[in-house]
Amino acid sequence: MKKLMAMLMALVLVFSMIACAKDEAAPVTDETVEETTEEVAEETTEEVTEEPIELNVFVLSGPTGIGAANMMAASDAGELEQGYNFTVAAMPDEIVGKIVNGDADIAAIATNLASKVYTKTEGGITVLGVNTLGVLSMLEMEQTVETVADLAGKTIYTSGQGANPQFILEYVLRANGLDPETDVTIVYKTENAELATVFAEDPEAVIMAPHPVATSIMINSGAVISLDMTKEWEAVSQDSALMMGCIVVRNEVLENNPAAVAAFMADYAASIEAANTDPATTGTHCETYGIVAKAALATKAIPQCNIVWVTGEEMKTQLSGYLQVLFEADPASVGGKVPEDSFYYVAE
Repeated sequence: MKKLMAMLMALVLVFSMIACAKDEAAPVTDETVEETTEEVAEETTEEVTEEPIELNVFVLSGPTGIGAANMMAASDAGELEQGYNFTVAAMPDEIVGKIVNGDADIAAIATNLASKVYTKTEGGITVLGVNTLGVLSMLEMEQTVETVADLAGKTIYTSGQGANPQFILEYVLRANGLDPETDVTIVYKTENAELATVFAEDPEAVIMAPHPVATSIMINSGAVISLDMTKEWEAVSQDSALMMGCIVVRNEVLENNPAAVAAFMADYAASIEAANTDPATTGTHCETYGIVAKAALATKAIPQCNIVWVTGEEMKTQLSGYLQVLFEADPASVGGKVPEDSFYYVAE
């Protein structure tokens, strides 16, 4: 602004000198004014140019963080033009705190948690895209379940009572004509780690577990996948998809640094593609950055983790439908209400 005012003052001075100098000054033409105006416009453009920043990116260990592994490696190798500071967190609450206090510019978190943060911050974040679909699988030692209807009379062991796994399981059961309270027996474990010993105690059990936990159980017990809950959800829902993980950005960052956010989205999309085309390398990066404990486990689990990059109208339609299902199961699971349209980033 100071440069612009200086230029305008200079113009006034020039015109005053021209008026007084008469024979000594050259006549002022439309071309002279146009050239000077263009110079002022150039100065103004320079003033509003977006300053480069380093984005503080937080990711959650486990499936939600896998999509960033290749991007983190590329950033450390100096292969990316946009600068990033990555942090891997073990607990969702840690990331929520960083978003709320402004330490996190961008974060990878569960979709229903993003909905809660949106409400808590009074619309202070936006979902850029969905990075993880469903990661839940039904496991058996010997496959007897080929359809959801085959679960009738079975005992299903899982974790996540009062959270997404329960809501997802009950939704799929009901959509297939099964009553969760009478047609099956559901045993909830406190932690995923407790599911690892279920088959030793009950070989005929069915386990619903998230990958890479499910992958680890398969490796150690020889169990097989009977049902992919992501596919089962898709089979009964026309208006939603099982979208469990997403990338959010603080609106202040999105508004003030749109070019940096656009660069992130491009870099992240490339990282997702690399994860799906080269699980082995991605698995190594996952171990390096503490996203998954062991490279071998990550490599084997990645194909089952449904790592994706869904954006725009498709993301908005399918994610809003998923959050609506969770809201109907338990309003508190999404923060008390389904977010407004401003929750979703849909570029024009």
